[in-house]
Amino acid sequence: MKLVVLSLVAATAAAFTSQSAAPRPATSLRDGMADLEAIAEKSNPVLKFYDPLQLSTITIYGNTQDQSIAWLRQSEIKHGRIAMAAFVGYIVQSNGIRFPWAMTTDGTPFPSSALSPPEQWDALPMWGKFQIILFIGFLEWWSEAAGTHYMRGGTPGKFPNFSDHPELIPHFVPLNLFDPFGLSANQSEASKADGLIKELNNGRAAQFGILGFLAAQKVEGSVPLLTGVVPPYSGEPMAPFA
Repeated sequence: MKLVVLSLVAATAAAFTSQSAAPRPATSLRDGMADLEAIAEKSNPVLKFYDPLQLSTITIYGNTQDQSIAWLRQSEIKHGRIAMAAFVGYIVQSNGIRFPWAMTTDGTPFPSSALSPPEQWDALPMWGKFQIILFIGFLEWWSEAAGTHYMRGGTPGKFPNFSDHPELIPHFVPLNLFDPFGLSANQSEASKADGLIKELNNGRAAQFGILGFLAAQKVEGSVPLLTGVVPPYSGEPMAPFA
């Protein structure tokens, strides 16, 4: 919830922890605040740049202000993408859409569609959960290890292509994660920039959406529009992080 609130207030990502660190070399990123203001105005022409707590002026991890802004922008984009995937996945699972094959080699099927999405997660075998977490960990490592880092002159939100760094992967990967079929290769820069603003706004909305689903399941009446739409959940939504 802190991630959502602070990201909307500052028109950038929040959820950060300050700590002391050795000085880092300067990044080629410049005018981070100007970029932040321009993005805020495009993403919300009515509110524009709104940062009453001046969160965008805070430096984190011993970095410069521009580097800190890049870190926060990357955090918001990443959390927005995760929330969009979670929101769509929640709807898919709630409607009983499952893979047609068995979940395990012994023929065990995927959890019943009669269970809600959080209950389906609880029903997964532990090794299945570990596979999901390890894959997410690989994607996180890849975004940090490959290409130019977003805090060192790279572009916040840009996920490196697998094909650009074959030396980091022990086997061939035929398709990239983003735009695997090259459908956006011929898009204009203006079209790509417009798409990024849409992605940012959709990510912010999705963060509210998935948290709304979970809140409605856990606290009856907390989301009036979802009352009677999603079933109650007696488990612990934050159990994976406990």
